[in-house]
Amino acid sequence: MELAEPGEHIVPVTVITPPSGWQVLDLRELKQYRDLFFFLVRRDVKSRYAQTVLGFGWAILQPLIQILLFSIVFGKVAQIYTEGIPYLLFSTVAIVPWTYMSSAMSDSSQSLVGGQSMLGKIYFPRLLFPITPILTNLVDFAISLVIVIGVGAFYRVPPTLNLIYLPLFLGMMMTVPLAIGFWFSSLSIRFRDVRFVMQFVVRMAMFSAPIVYSASTIPTAYRFVYSLNPIVGVIEGFRASVLGTPIPWASVVPGMIVALMLLVSGAFYFKRMERVVVDVI
Repeated sequence: MELAEPGEHIVPVTVITPPSGWQVLDLRELKQYRDLFFFLVRRDVKSRYAQTVLGFGWAILQPLIQILLFSIVFGKVAQIYTEGIPYLLFSTVAIVPWTYMSSAMSDSSQSLVGGQSMLGKIYFPRLLFPITPILTNLVDFAISLVIVIGVGAFYRVPPTLNLIYLPLFLGMMMTVPLAIGFWFSSLSIRFRDVRFVMQFVVRMAMFSAPIVYSASTIPTAYRFVYSLNPIVGVIEGFRASVLGTPIPWASVVPGMIVALMLLVSGAFYFKRMERVVVDVI
C-alpha cells in the first residue's frame, strides 16, 4: 500500500463483486428496496381486476362457486365422510385457504418470467418478484374470508380459544407458496416448461390434502408420510382453528418442518441462481 503524500487527498475505493456460493440472504438490502416492493404489490393489486365488471367481487365468486360445486358433488352425491361436520362448512374452511395457496404458487413461480422486462434495466433484489404475489393474493384471501364468516354464522359456529392458533397457520399458509415460488421461479428462467409442470402440480396438490375429504380416512400406517405434505398441516390447522375442533398436531408439525426446510433451501437456491437471471432470461 502506498502512503499518501502530505496534503494529498485519498479517495476511498469500493470494490463490487458478484455473490458466490450459497451466500446468506441480505435482509438489509431487501429493507432498502421496500418502497419498490410496496409499489410492485400495489401495481399487481390494481392491475388484477382493472377493467373488470365485478372487480374484487371475483375474489368471492371464484371460491364460492367451487364450494357450492364440491358440496353438491362430494357432499350430496358421493357423501364423503366429514366427521359429522356439514359438508358446506367442511369444504368452505378448506377451499378458501387452498384458493389462496394455489393462486400464490402459480403467480410466484412465474414471477421472474412475467417481470423479465424490468430485470435487465435496473438492479434490485430479484427476491422481490416471487415475494410480491404472496402479499398480492392476501388481498383476495382477506375478501374471501367473508364466505367463511358467513357460512360459520349460518351454522352458528361459536368462536373458541383455537383462534389464537390461526395466525400460526396463516403464516404457514404463506410460507408454502413462497417456498414453492422460490424453487419454481428459479427453475422457470432456464426451463420454460416449468409453467406446464406447475399447472399439473397445483391440480394434483389439491387432492393430496384434506380439502374434499377428511384426513381421518387416511390409513394409520400412512398418516405420518401423509403429514409431510405441508398443505395438509395448513388445511387441518385452519379448519381446527375456525371450527374449534382439536388441532391434530401430529399432522401439522411434520408439515411445518418440511415447509421451513423448503423455504430456506428455496431461498438459498434462488439467491444462487440470481446472478444468471438476466443472462438466461
